[in-house]
Amino acid sequence: MGYEKPLPTITRLTQPFWDAAHAGRLAMQTCRACGHVHFPPGPVCPECLSAEQDWKDAAGTGTLESWIAMHRAYWDGFRDALPYPVGLVRLTEGPLLVTNLVGDLAGAKLGAKVRVVFDAVTEDVTLPKFTLV
Repeated sequence: MGYEKPLPTITRLTQPFWDAAHAGRLAMQTCRACGHVHFPPGPVCPECLSAEQDWKDAAGTGTLESWIAMHRAYWDGFRDALPYPVGLVRLTEGPLLVTNLVGDLAGAKLGAKVRVVFDAVTEDVTLPKFTLV
C-alpha cells in the first residue's frame, strides 16, 4: 500500500527545500542582500525585497512554540493516525514552521528544544518532522 496522506506540490521555488530534505538536510531561503532567513520561500526577501536569494542549510534545531493534537481527519489518509500531534517550531535561525511532531511528547512544554528528523514517505518526497531533544 502506498502513502495515503497528501503530498506537497513541489514547484521551481520550493524544489531546493525538498531536494535538501531528501538528502537529510533542512535548508532555508536566505537573502544575499540583507541576510534574512525566511520560510516559506518566496521570489523576493520579505525583509528588503531583494530578488537575490540563496538556500543555506539550517541547524535543524529550534524550540517548540505551540502544539496541538489533531482529533479530526481533514484528509482520509490521516484517519488511522488520529490523534496526531502538530507543532509550531521556531527554528534557531528564526523562521516558524508548522510541522508534524514525532516521538515521545510526554515532556512537551513551551520552549522545549526540538530537532529535525526526516521521513522518506515516497521515493521522491522526504518530510522534515520534529522531535523533542
